[in-house]
Amino acid sequence: MVRFLCILACLWFTPHQANAQVKRSDLNLVIAMDCSWSVNSGEYALQAGGIAAAFSDPEITEAIKAGFRGRISVMIVHWSTSGTQRVAVPWHVIETQTDAIDYARKAALMQRKTVQGGTSISGALKFGQNAFKIAPTFADRHVIDVIADGENNDGNRVENVRDQISGLGTTINALAVVNEVSYLHHYLRNRVIGGAGAFVERASNYRDFQRAFKKKLLREIKGELVTRRDQFLIERPG
Repeated sequence: MVRFLCILACLWFTPHQANAQVKRSDLNLVIAMDCSWSVNSGEYALQAGGIAAAFSDPEITEAIKAGFRGRISVMIVHWSTSGTQRVAVPWHVIETQTDAIDYARKAALMQRKTVQGGTSISGALKFGQNAFKIAPTFADRHVIDVIADGENNDGNRVENVRDQISGLGTTINALAVVNEVSYLHHYLRNRVIGGAGAFVERASNYRDFQRAFKKKLLREIKGELVTRRDQFLIERPG
């Protein structure tokens, strides 16, 4: 009988004790980086460099520290076709400037991991949502940050995937690089983003990527909501 009670106690307490060891974070963020055929090697380098520059910026670290829990978890994913998504930089918890600089270094050194095929935003979204299952922290918010320079042209209908994922409580934001598709920010707003506070940031080209990405990352860390003025800026032709 004593042995039986000990087994029951182990079964009951072990999961709770394991969960107690897992940190909570303000945000679990998947950065889904476009590596489809439309992104050449120079444009890829500008994306990687822009992400690295943002995480090495002290303003980003200060924004993380100012959060209720003072930490976030981040993963970078490369994507192209519906069957091609690869983890470029695994999940990392960022609390300090040292953490952020280390992540920036990894982002700067990451090698392109996908075939240069079609543009499957829907595939990137599904992969990003599944990635939350292995995140190292329990987060108050889950965000998939989609970077794209073209429309979804491979895989599932992106609106259906968006609705499924946002229905689970995940926010989908987007960064539109409009160097080739001038209306892309409208497309992403209407068909891709979803969930609480979802928004689109616009970069006029890949040389503008670093500015746009940092602005978007700050907003995601702070959990800022979309205002009417923001929506006007997103919808403005250009």
